[in-house]
Amino acid sequence: MSHDLQFYIDGAWVDPIAPSVLDVIDPSNEDAFARISLGSKADVDKAVAAARRAFATFGFTSRAERLELLRRIVEVYKKRRHDLALAVSREMGAPRQFALESQVGIGLAHLEKIVQVLESFEFEHVKGSSLVVKEPIGVVGLITPWNWPLNQITCKVGPALAAGCTMVLKPSEIAPLDAIIFAEILDEAGVPKGVFNLVNGDGPTVGQALASHPDVDMMSFTGSTRAGILVAKAAADTVKRVHQELGGKSANILFPDVDLAVAVRKGVAGCFGNSGQSCNAPTRMFVPRDRHDEAAEHAKAAAETYVVGAADASGTNLGPVVSQIQYDKIQDLIESGIAEGARLVTGGPGRPADLNRGYYVRPTVFADVRPDMRIAREEIFGPVLSILPYDSVEQAVDQANDTVYGLASYIQTKDIRKARDVAARMRTGNVHINYPAWDAGMPFGGYKQSGNGREYAEYGLEDFLEIKGILGYDAA
Repeated sequence: MSHDLQFYIDGAWVDPIAPSVLDVIDPSNEDAFARISLGSKADVDKAVAAARRAFATFGFTSRAERLELLRRIVEVYKKRRHDLALAVSREMGAPRQFALESQVGIGLAHLEKIVQVLESFEFEHVKGSSLVVKEPIGVVGLITPWNWPLNQITCKVGPALAAGCTMVLKPSEIAPLDAIIFAEILDEAGVPKGVFNLVNGDGPTVGQALASHPDVDMMSFTGSTRAGILVAKAAADTVKRVHQELGGKSANILFPDVDLAVAVRKGVAGCFGNSGQSCNAPTRMFVPRDRHDEAAEHAKAAAETYVVGAADASGTNLGPVVSQIQYDKIQDLIESGIAEGARLVTGGPGRPADLNRGYYVRPTVFADVRPDMRIAREEIFGPVLSILPYDSVEQAVDQANDTVYGLASYIQTKDIRKARDVAARMRTGNVHINYPAWDAGMPFGGYKQSGNGREYAEYGLEDFLEIKGILGYDAA
């Protein structure tokens, strides 16, 4: 039975209190292929009440009980991985194999990592005659985005369960079907009633109701900086903790000593991955001025190897962007790059010539980009790379840091000592030296308007915990 038109509240699939539906659009062809219900404040109240009741018991479960639960979730998640991949592919346009290996795979990595972390995490320690303990913060509201949906669901739900929290999840209404399957996974794994609740809906209604709810102790939000500010304002009146993972405009500094062909090709791949829809994508490539034209040619060659097409088409490695709104935003920024005088190396406005339906963006590279241009300052969230020339590494570092964002940065050089020195100067939550492999054990989050708090592994677990000092614990 399909649960697309229902919510998961208090351990059961239930109909919305006030029926309202929304089409789910396949970005590969612009067709509606499913419908979901949109929740109301009344649905949120019902879900929060269930979570509050469940916290009275789940908040005091043992580590062993929570480990057993998380291990069952991992096993059911593995069993449903193909269902998850198909859902993600259709709702956000991810090519089929990428959806399975990367979108679904990253969720599994987070779940397995939090099991590993929980096995040895220290929830208490003695300090003199006192005891310091870390306890679950309580009921948490989780709001997740459409671009890496399972990544964000698992790196919030997993640590929240490990901490002993109960929760209400509002996934993106643009890509909601994977979250419905995830709720089915948790139900099959035997999550106690009320511990996990799912209410679909939009930000102004369900998101607002969650963030402002007096019985929600914490909000964990991933999405745009604009929406993150609204969540923080809504949460302020009840003085709840707010964790935000927001936008980015990551710099990629290529030192003069790099193998330029290799460094540029990998930089393009990092920028274009997931159709450019990653908040930590290296979208600003800084190259030595005397090698700028060479870098542009390498970027052109790399960009033109990408095959743009439908998620289920053979050979596609660059699917559509998620929606008409995103497509229009990207087109506007591409047009601005041309209007402001950047040199269009490849790509440009409009769809690829052979695609007239679907939200397809031409793989685009701009050269001779100035730091004041919109394409160098605004988050594009599409397969668009800006190449900026620099006269010294110091200038590149200054320009890289000259942004309201601070999520990630990238450094390419053969001199590890110089790389470490520059890494210390980058005002970003992550620094990537020479394109290292992704690591589920590293903290993820940003400086400045890229947010606050950290996700992944023990860093994510810490965010769902309160610290209590018990003085005189060992007193006679």
